[in-house]
Amino acid sequence: MISQFLPVVELTRGPIIESIHFGAIAVVDVNGNLLASYGDPGAITFLRSSAKPFQALPFIEMGGDQTFGLTEREIALMCSSHSGTDEHMLVLQGMQKKIGVNENNLLCGIHTPTYQVTARAMLLRGEEPTPNRHNCSGKHTGMLAHAVLRKLPIEDYINVNHPVQQTILKTFAEMCALPVEDVVLGTDGCSAPNFAVPMRSAALAYARLCDPGQLDSGRAEACRRIVHAMTANPDMVGGPGRFDTVLMELAGDRLVAKSGAEGYQGIGVMPGALGPGSPAIGIVMKVSDGDLGGRARPCAAIEILHQLGVISQGEIDTLASASFGAQRLYNYRKLVVGEMHPCFELVKTNRAKI
Repeated sequence: MISQFLPVVELTRGPIIESIHFGAIAVVDVNGNLLASYGDPGAITFLRSSAKPFQALPFIEMGGDQTFGLTEREIALMCSSHSGTDEHMLVLQGMQKKIGVNENNLLCGIHTPTYQVTARAMLLRGEEPTPNRHNCSGKHTGMLAHAVLRKLPIEDYINVNHPVQQTILKTFAEMCALPVEDVVLGTDGCSAPNFAVPMRSAALAYARLCDPGQLDSGRAEACRRIVHAMTANPDMVGGPGRFDTVLMELAGDRLVAKSGAEGYQGIGVMPGALGPGSPAIGIVMKVSDGDLGGRARPCAAIEILHQLGVISQGEIDTLASASFGAQRLYNYRKLVVGEMHPCFELVKTNRAKI
């Protein structure tokens, strides 16, 4: 019987392996074929922020972005885990003004910006963080916009029984080709509902996001708008030096990437990215220990893309120069003491179905 999680990234010190991160991977095409896996592709785990494009989807499908005159940068911010920079704040405030809400309506909570340059600047000028600096404030603003669009109450928009959340749940389940009752619900770090599904089902959702041709026309157009907004504005999806941002800047319109807390990563690869006629594929990965420091997830994700032929060695080298992927490990005197590298090989198949 296959273990749910297997070694994905090793760290060495001297001649021995000192630490190992375990994980699971699922790679699915838009037709529901399981193309490759590692560990258990049926492992049920929460997407966390990797769900954000799907949480924005029904609002875009209803034409909410056009009703409020939202730009692509604002759509990308709705799908983001932004770094809380001043630029993110300007875009967010502009979006809220169009919708007719403000940060006092947000129920995401407050934390210090993840971009340390901004955090230090705020500290020097005596500025306290507010809800708009929260990395999920774009998603929450999108949920508020969804409620305003439908003339629904905004006071409890994150309640799992609120019509906005029920619509999001239904849409997400449909993208995963699952009954709604098969989606496990939990509460995210920002207090909004979040979803746990089999990894191969989430991978299918990412493949459909990148090639929605089998979906109805309204949803298909919404998927295209979201993907284009994210790939054209990767700085809104993450921020300076963030993996999703750097990867999408490098790959252009070949792929869309959205990380999630606790070691989750979602990636959608566009049709034709692997050669003429190649299908869209969805990739999801979970690092089982949560990858608190964030070192293992990018390393494993880059190796997945390399093994699938999505990125070249030159692009891997560029990512390494941005401190992502396999790395030498240095101590405080800048001496090389070991290395971090991926340690898995995808099991490829074209027979299994979702």
